[in-house]
Amino acid sequence: MSRLRIFGDADPATPRLSTDDPARMATELSRIGVAFERWEARQPVAPGDSPEAIMEAYRGDIDRLVAERGFRSVDVVSIAPDHPEREAMRAKFLDEHFHKEDEVRFFVAGSGLFTLHVDDAVYEILCEAGDLIAVPDGTTHWFDMGPSPSFVAIRFFTEPDGWVGHFTGTDIAQRFPRYEKGQAL
Repeated sequence: MSRLRIFGDADPATPRLSTDDPARMATELSRIGVAFERWEARQPVAPGDSPEAIMEAYRGDIDRLVAERGFRSVDVVSIAPDHPEREAMRAKFLDEHFHKEDEVRFFVAGSGLFTLHVDDAVYEILCEAGDLIAVPDGTTHWFDMGPSPSFVAIRFFTEPDGWVGHFTGTDIAQRFPRYEKGQAL
C-alpha cells in the first residue's frame, strides 16, 4: 500500500504525519509542488510485457501528461531482483541529489521509496503499482529501490538524454530508514 510519512529533518524516528490515503497524500505533496496521482490501466499489463504494450495500457494518461508538461521522451524501465548490477544501481540513487528537470515516474508494477528533503522536512513516499510521482526540478531527494529491486516504471523526460543527478554532499539520506521490502517502515 502506498504511503506518505513526513518527518522533521533532524528526527528520522518520529513522523509528524503518516497516511496511506491517496487523496491526503496528493494534498500534502501538492503543498511542496509535488504531484501524486493514481492511474489505472485500460488493459491488463504485467512485468515482462513489452514497453509498447505497457505504454499503450496507460496511453490516455501518458498523452495527457506529455501535453500538460511538454515531455519530449517517455520510456519504460524494468528492474528485477536478479539484475546483475542491482547493488550498484541502488547505490547510485541513495545519496541526496537534485535534477535540473522534473523527475516523473509512474509505477506499473513493484515499488520504490522516494524521499524528498524540503526546507526542514523529509517526505518519505512509498510508491507502488498505480502511483505517479512528479518531483519538481531542483527538489533535493533520494530514491531507494531496495536490496532486491522489483519494479516496472514509465519515465518521462524533458531532454532526450534524460536527467543528471547533482549531489549535495550531505549525509541526510544515511540518517533515514532504507527501503527493505517486507519490513515495516
